[in-house]
Amino acid sequence: MLKQCQDSYHSTFGTYEDMLDYHEDQAKNSLWHRCQVNTLQVEPLDKTSPIYGSLSDFASGVTQEAVDDTAENLGLALRVNGDLYPVRETAYKSLLDRAKIGGTALPKLSRGVLANVLNECLQLFPAEALLLIRDEKVCAVHSGDSVDYSILPINELLTTLKAKLDDRFPGAEFEAGYCDHSLVSASWRMPSQREELLGTYIKTLCATGKGALASRLTPGIRFMTSDTGVASAKVSALLVGGQHPIHIGKCVAVDHRHQSKISDFTDVLDQLFAQFGDMISKLEALLEIDLDYPINAMTRVCKKLSLPKKAAVEAISMFEMTYGGGPATAHDVFLAMQEIPFILKTQNTPESKMLEVEENMARALTIRWSDFDLAKAVSY
Repeated sequence: MLKQCQDSYHSTFGTYEDMLDYHEDQAKNSLWHRCQVNTLQVEPLDKTSPIYGSLSDFASGVTQEAVDDTAENLGLALRVNGDLYPVRETAYKSLLDRAKIGGTALPKLSRGVLANVLNECLQLFPAEALLLIRDEKVCAVHSGDSVDYSILPINELLTTLKAKLDDRFPGAEFEAGYCDHSLVSASWRMPSQREELLGTYIKTLCATGKGALASRLTPGIRFMTSDTGVASAKVSALLVGGQHPIHIGKCVAVDHRHQSKISDFTDVLDQLFAQFGDMISKLEALLEIDLDYPINAMTRVCKKLSLPKKAAVEAISMFEMTYGGGPATAHDVFLAMQEIPFILKTQNTPESKMLEVEENMARALTIRWSDFDLAKAVSY
């Protein structure tokens, strides 16, 4: 069983209360620490490092499990105000950012050489850094400038979202929650608002012979955020109950920048909820767009949206088998594209990559499909 200190730790939640309790505990036990970049000191932490076998060198509360896990992964430790902490993989990019270095050669260096390179560069910058120390490790080394990184506590985002949902969509049901060291997500469904939000769309689906799909669909939302720089605090609209969730619009987001506050998150929630009906209308409009060359259109759209090639080709092939040369609409193609995130999920694609793909796919609601419905075949 994975322990919370391990880089690969992740957890799922079946109830909102369990998820909130977890993140309230995280908030109490996390340390946000400001210091100058040039006071940070990196040390190698692989199994040949002197500090590897000396747990007493580390800050109070750091266990051997955390040290062993870091030696197997990033292989670096960071001394902060005299206290030594293992460094989590999630902190690597932000640590490089503070040292203002990058490149594909760095991971190939021995841990000792990499630590020396980082130290030489960190010494050059007196700017302020904001460190997140959580679950025995340094999880992020953000810029400490007040306009560069804003802390948006996950437990406060969750309570704000829940209060807004209860107010605007009474009866909203928590569906699932997930967290790892880089990303947090949760989803809700709103069965009580099915008729209000989907009534016209459902009638149109039934009128076009898609009654089975119409009977299953329910509006929902998904929330995501990250304390380590992977994602802003964002919420997106979706339809659940079909074979796969249908992502129906661009997410609304509050970046962890420019002194953002929880009140800013409240404002974007109002924006999303106000746009929900418009998003459904755009999805419904796809039913009116007939395609002469749906396979070609799907291929071109997937390329335009930079969707992962292998998963897109598989989804296109599946659609080609079910479509069989008959009539198709942009709606048919859009639903077929929802296979792509499902395929990626079965391949254990990181949540951060999944988020990027789903956001790109939602752009298909607003493209001009006639630009892609061309007779000339195209390879991916």
